[in-house]
Amino acid sequence: MYYLGIDLGGTNIAAGIVNDDYKIIKKKSTPTLAQRDGKEIIKDMAKLCLSLIEEAGLTLADIAYAGIATPGTANSETGVVEYANNLPFENFPIADLLKEYTGIEKVYIENDANAAAKAEAIAGVAKGAKFSVMITLGTGLGGGIVLDNKVYSGFNFAGAELGHVVIEKDGKQCSCGRKGCWETYSSATGLTNMTKEHLLKAREEGRKTLIEDLINGNIDNCNARVAFTAMKQGDEVGKEIVDEYISYLACGIANIINIFQPNVLSIGGGVCNEKDNLLIPLKKKVFEQTYSKDPSKQTQIKIAELGNDAGIVGAAVLGL
Repeated sequence: MYYLGIDLGGTNIAAGIVNDDYKIIKKKSTPTLAQRDGKEIIKDMAKLCLSLIEEAGLTLADIAYAGIATPGTANSETGVVEYANNLPFENFPIADLLKEYTGIEKVYIENDANAAAKAEAIAGVAKGAKFSVMITLGTGLGGGIVLDNKVYSGFNFAGAELGHVVIEKDGKQCSCGRKGCWETYSSATGLTNMTKEHLLKAREEGRKTLIEDLINGNIDNCNARVAFTAMKQGDEVGKEIVDEYISYLACGIANIINIFQPNVLSIGGGVCNEKDNLLIPLKKKVFEQTYSKDPSKQTQIKIAELGNDAGIVGAAVLGL
């Protein structure tokens, strides 16, 4: 049998057919056009799925079920997205609509970050781990928790918002309404903002930094890469930014480890392209703060493996 995984994003809908080895055999995408009525979005999702099945030389009878990884609060029991702030979904019966528009009999849904965590637990870097956590460092800081091979999302399906754990009381304003959220310091956006702050301070103090060359003197060109790039070339300001960023990231990870003690904590997102430049100092700072001191029983901190395919694979394994 094959499994249909759908990764619903605010910009694109990506769908893939996954085999029993959790490999994507064919995938394609279509624009979400998120400003439309929700039913129109699901109609396009259905067209995408049906064309994908046909192009793969399969029929509906070959598809065991479909899974949807969606933003927002996804009630996995009812198949309803209770709320998604960047899509027109409120108490929206996404699973039933996809069934209606495609003829697929079984459709599962899950929050996209939770689905990605399950993908890593079943087919990625946390494969074989009974307890795992995944965080994603992107525009925000997403999180997913897998306990005893099951996604943990709380009694109301809104759990695992790890990015909104406060690590700095009365700190920076977060878009969620709280101040000092981990997301504001450790997402890729947080790193970009941190770089801008340090650059402005360097300018005030008359300190030279390679970051100016990397951004062509335009602070709006700052991104989550430039501080690491400057640091690797021996730039002191770049090193200070990276050290501060990793310290905040480590604080949040240590909190998560102290609560859940997972076998594996995986990290996804573009910042992870820095690999050992991120991972080696991060592990050192994390394990200085974790409660467990037995070196033989420490959480393994790893870079996630599945990348942009995590949503598709995660959606495809929701029925397992």
